[in-house]
Amino acid sequence: MVTQLFHSPEWEVAVRRVRDKSPATFDCWFAGVQFDGIAEDSTVVLRARDEFTRDWVRDHFQPALVEEMESQLHHPVTVHWVIDINLDKPVAAAQTPQPVVPKPLHVVSHEPTPVPEQLPAEPPTSVRRALALAGVNPKNTFENFVVGPSNQLAFAAAVAASGGSGRRYNPLFLCGATGLGKTHLVHAIAHRIRHDNPSARIVYGSADSFTNEFITALTERRMDEFRARYHGCDALLIDDLQSLAGKTQTQEEFFTVFNALHAQDKQIVLATDKYPQQLDRMEQRLVSRFTWGLVADVQTPELETRVAIVRKKAQLENVYLPDDVAVLLAQTVQSNVRELEGMLIRLVAKSSLMNVALDLDFARSELAIALPNRPQVASMDRILDAVCNHFHIKPADIVSHARHRSVARARHIAMYLCRQRLKCSFPEIGRAFANRDHTTVMSAVRKVEALRDADPETRAHLDAIERRLCSAD
Repeated sequence: MVTQLFHSPEWEVAVRRVRDKSPATFDCWFAGVQFDGIAEDSTVVLRARDEFTRDWVRDHFQPALVEEMESQLHHPVTVHWVIDINLDKPVAAAQTPQPVVPKPLHVVSHEPTPVPEQLPAEPPTSVRRALALAGVNPKNTFENFVVGPSNQLAFAAAVAASGGSGRRYNPLFLCGATGLGKTHLVHAIAHRIRHDNPSARIVYGSADSFTNEFITALTERRMDEFRARYHGCDALLIDDLQSLAGKTQTQEEFFTVFNALHAQDKQIVLATDKYPQQLDRMEQRLVSRFTWGLVADVQTPELETRVAIVRKKAQLENVYLPDDVAVLLAQTVQSNVRELEGMLIRLVAKSSLMNVALDLDFARSELAIALPNRPQVASMDRILDAVCNHFHIKPADIVSHARHRSVARARHIAMYLCRQRLKCSFPEIGRAFANRDHTTVMSAVRKVEALRDADPETRAHLDAIERRLCSAD
C-alpha cells in the first residue's frame, strides 16, 4: 500500500513527450486522470474518474508513459490506479470549459430552423432564436462527445479543426454510417470556433440547403450575394455531402466555393456517409479535393463506448441509470448511437409516466416491445454457455485458473468470441474471466486468431459454436 508520495519531474517530462505525439487525444483522456505522485518504490499513483477512462488510458497511453519514465530513472516503474470521480488537479484541462449553451454570435446558416431539442435550461429568447437559426444543437459540444477507439481519430481531428491543439487538416472529411456522431462533431466544431473567435463567420448547413440556396440565387439573380456569403466565410461546415450526387451545376458551384476557401486557408469540414471514393455521381475533381486534408471515419462504437454513451446521455438528462440497464441497452442497440440514445429516452419517459423503477426487468420488457424483431444480442454469459456446452465443461471451470489443455482451449476460444462478437475491450474480458490481466486476454485472442487460419480443428470448433449462438438468436 502506498504511504508517502512525492513530486516527480520525470513524470512531467514523460507527459510532455507523450502528449506531443497526439495533443488533442491526450488532453481528451487525461482531463479524467490525475497524477497523485510517485512512491519510493517507483510506483506511480494515478487517479481516474471512472473505470472506462482508466482502462482506455492504461491500454493506450500507460506503456508510453512508463517507457519514458524508465528511460529517465533507469529502473522499472509500476502504476497503481485509484478510481475517484472527484479530481482536484487533472493532468489536462477539460476539452470544453464553456457552458453548453453558447452565445448567439455571427453564425450564418441556411438550414431549416428547427427548435433545438431539450435545452439544459430555458435560455433567453434571443439565444433561442439564434440557436434555431444556426441549426446547431446546443448539446452537441466536444465536452458531451464520448470518445472511444471507434471515433478517436475523428474527434482529435475535429478538435484541431476548431482551432484546438494538434495539426489542423483542411479539408476535414468525416465519414461513417448514419447516427454515429458525425453531425455532433460538426456542431461541436461550430461551437468551439464561435467560443474562441466571436467575430468568426461560420456557414453551417447540409448539401441540400446549399443546393436550395444556389437554385434560389440563380432564379432571383442574386448570385453575387450567394458567392459573397460563401466565399467570405471563415469556416464552411457542410453535412450530408452525399446529397450533391448527380447535381452537376451545384457541384460546379461547390467546386468554386471550395477552391476559394481553400486558397485562403479557411477551414472546410465535410460530413457524409461514404468515403470520398465511394460517393456516387460526384465529379472526380471534387473527390480528389476531398482527400487533400484528412479523411477520418467514425465507426460503430464498441461495447464499452456504447455503455459510456448511455451513461453520458443519462447524466445530461439528470437521470439515474443502473449499470446493468446501461449494459443491456448497449448490448441491444449496437449500430446506431442516435437510436441508442433514443431508446434510453423512451425508457426514461415511460418509467416516469408509469411511476415504475427503471431497473433491469423493466428495461428488458420494454426493449422486447420496442424491438420485437431484433435478434437477441449475444452476451458474455451466452457465449460462455455455448462454449461450455460445446466442450462439455462447466462454466466454473472456464473462469477458473485451471490450466488443463481442454479447459485452456475453451477459455481462449470464449475470450476470442467475446472480442469478435461483442467488441469488448481486453480489460473488460479479463474482468469477466476471474479478473485476469488484459495482456492474458490479448495473448489468448491472438493465439485463436492464428489457429483459426492454420488449424482445421480450431476452425471446426469455432464454426460449431457460432452455429449454436446463431440458432439461439
